[in-house]
Amino acid sequence: MNYINSLFGVEKKVIVITGGSGIIATALAEGFLKSGANVILLSRNEDKLKKICDSFKELGNIDYFKCDVLKEDEVNNSKEWILQKYGRIDVLINGAGGNLPESTLKPEENIFDLSFEGFKKAVDLNLHGTVLPTLKFGEPMAKNGSGSIINISSMASIRAITRVVGYSAAKAAVDNFTRWMAMELALKFGDGLRVNAIAPGFLLTNQNRNMLTNVDGSLSDRGKSIIKMTPFRRFGQPEELVGTVIWLASDASKFVTGAVIPVDGGFSIFSGV
Repeated sequence: MNYINSLFGVEKKVIVITGGSGIIATALAEGFLKSGANVILLSRNEDKLKKICDSFKELGNIDYFKCDVLKEDEVNNSKEWILQKYGRIDVLINGAGGNLPESTLKPEENIFDLSFEGFKKAVDLNLHGTVLPTLKFGEPMAKNGSGSIINISSMASIRAITRVVGYSAAKAAVDNFTRWMAMELALKFGDGLRVNAIAPGFLLTNQNRNMLTNVDGSLSDRGKSIIKMTPFRRFGQPEELVGTVIWLASDASKFVTGAVIPVDGGFSIFSGV
């Protein structure tokens, strides 16, 4: 039992989570706190960060720092603050991202109606918002010779999903960046550095509720199609991502790098037949 506990242990590790005011980040923060880790949440929304930290303070040590992951000076400032206070960074979770209304095609539109500015915003948030923190927080990990970086991919990177072209393209690039960074860090800084990603299935959140449900709460046609293509026949819950992420953060996955792991109720493997 002691061996198993030490293998999966993240106790006292310093965990940095971007997109820290989001639903997924909040679930991950709670899971890490219950496992004894130190958690630092980064987000542009300081009010939400404070509320989350206040609600979790009895679970363990949790901090926050106001940070826009697309602004290099803010990411640098958060990194320096964390290093000064904690001395190291063990795990980075790139949780900032999500689909944007301005990059989403309406049901009656086709690709030629796409707002290119909206497309660029989706790529900025989901791809560049992963790359910049990885470069900044990955550097002290490389100097220490150890660390785990965990990106958030999507089913939209694995399967062609209508209407969300900007989000899909960005998440596909995140998959490629995950593999590339895994190779780069291992070859040049050793086997103590790992980069992986999870690809969540469909979660019913405030961000996508209008696409997946009707005003009365019933499933939209899109929501019905997703459930039909999911062998578990339901949407996922944010807390169902926690176990896989803790595994990737722990020594239990110390020979795993460059992987994009579906946590999707079987959506990615089902042909529909």
